[in-house]
Amino acid sequence: MSDDCCCARRPARSAHQVMPDRTGAASTTAAVHRARMQTWPPTLPPCAPTLDGVNTPERRVAVLIPVKAFDAAKARLADVLSPSERIRLARSMAAAVVAAAGSLPVHVVCDHDEVASWARSAGAQVISRPGRGLNGAVTDGVDQLAELGFDLVVVAHADLPHARSFDTVVTLAGASEPPAVVIVPDRHHDGTNVICVPTGVGFTFSYGPGSAHRHGQEARRLGLPLRILEDARLGWDVDRPEDLDAPDWSSEP
Repeated sequence: MSDDCCCARRPARSAHQVMPDRTGAASTTAAVHRARMQTWPPTLPPCAPTLDGVNTPERRVAVLIPVKAFDAAKARLADVLSPSERIRLARSMAAAVVAAAGSLPVHVVCDHDEVASWARSAGAQVISRPGRGLNGAVTDGVDQLAELGFDLVVVAHADLPHARSFDTVVTLAGASEPPAVVIVPDRHHDGTNVICVPTGVGFTFSYGPGSAHRHGQEARRLGLPLRILEDARLGWDVDRPEDLDAPDWSSEP
């Protein structure tokens, strides 16, 4: 890493992860995951209180959540969850991400009426961007938030069921001048689950495989400080059946 990049790592915690039995029949695996869905979403601790001074007259922060149509989400879980179960999962995960924002204003960028209605009912503002794709929608969302006077935007994916708070992300971003780009990679250190960027700098988003590396390169191209935060909760997204078996964080304070 270059001198302008700092990697922050949360202390390791002991956790027992139960992985699917890959030797059994597919029908058995599906039954296990369907049984788990009966108690989804998991009971999570309340969100940590928002840090004092996160939103000040000098620096305003918003959370932007791109949300895909619920009935089109999580297709890679089709072998273990029915369409209605995938819809319920997608909605509950998105709700967890909204809750993790705490008192920060939340804007949902989407291209689907049902998602827009859900977002408003969850207390979020809606930015409608039909047909723009993920990168275009996020870029438009950040630009609109800049026009509304926000200085920092936390972009968080909607499939982070264990998200609890973005306070550490915001604190790292605001601890330097100019503000830093903060990246929370997925647990495979490949994708970008959460990223905080300053507005008005022309940051180019490049989601997809390898996006964490590309977003880091973009921060350097713009001459911005870069911070990499490894956060177990924010790093756990749900795309595949095995992702439903997260470690047990219930004993965390």
